Amino acid sequence: MTKAALTGLYRTGAHRLLAPYTQGAGVIFTLNQVRPQQERSFAPNRGFEIAPEFLEAMLDQVDDVGLDIVSLDEAVRRLREDDARRFVCFTFDQGYRDLAHHAYPLFQRRSLPLTVYVATDYASGWGELWWLALEEVVGKAREIELCRQGGLWRLPNVTAYEKRRSFEQIYEWLRSVDEARQRQVIRALADTHEIDMSADCHALMMGWDDLRALAADPLVTIGAHSKAHYAISKLAPEKAISEMEGSANIIERELGTRPIHFSFPYGDETAARARDFALAKEAGFKTAVTTRRGVLFAAHRRYLTALPRVSLAGDYQSLTYTALYLSGAPFALSNRFREVSAA
Repeated sequence: MTKAALTGLYRTGAHRLLAPYTQGAGVIFTLNQVRPQQERSFAPNRGFEIAPEFLEAMLDQVDDVGLDIVSLDEAVRRLREDDARRFVCFTFDQGYRDLAHHAYPLFQRRSLPLTVYVATDYASGWGELWWLALEEVVGKAREIELCRQGGLWRLPNVTAYEKRRSFEQIYEWLRSVDEARQRQVIRALADTHEIDMSADCHALMMGWDDLRALAADPLVTIGAHSKAHYAISKLAPEKAISEMEGSANIIERELGTRPIHFSFPYGDETAARARDFALAKEAGFKTAVTTRRGVLFAAHRRYLTALPRVSLAGDYQSLTYTALYLSGAPFALSNRFREVSAA
């Protein structure tokens, strides 16, 4: 829903009237980067960032409304046993280094659990954060040339408007092509514009030593997030299983404990589908989470590898919006009051 629609829903108080029917059993929130806000003239990926102050205010909000912040294992137990106590889970995708500096201390001080989903190529230092590389390319180039569908695609890229348009068009195209082509294109762009993706990975992502220190805390659950951060739905079955099982194998080898929770990279309807939910179960995962928006209902006990989450996005850093999320009302309206979507 748009900001205007969300604001209207809040001001009318309709979310409070709907809450008994829409709030469900609990909510899984997903976050990416947590770091102090910085003034940047071009930051198309800012939507994946939230400020530590907002996260702390939200932890207060959840406490104020009387919800329990629980681990994924406890969330599953409550779903299976019809425990009436509503809950919230906080999950972090990728394993950004700033999590250890800005998010984890907030949870540690309050003795609250959290889950970190690790893409093993990132932890090993050779992962490709292609959306951030694209931001760097567009930010510094005055013109961008790409080979697309056998022809030359030339994008003027000088003004702020042109840069926004270039990023949006290239990003949308790269999400639509197969994963091998996507990475081939971004590597060529990075080489042309002297972007060192390996250096960016080392600078931005936690390595295995960092993750070992984090995993030593019983408050922290380490989950798997694939190896190379490919959209699982675009992969052949054997490759998909390799990405899922392989990441669990590597995490077990590095950290000593095999992860039983998985997060689908990207996680939207184009990246995780019914086949992939079945493959996650086949790969031995107890749960798998998506980014399909919604709250959890008792019915999700039958669809534990297709769980929805609610993104805490940088453009929506407001306790007004999070109050709506906790009511479940926006998702009930956008999902036409379907409790489960696992297709």
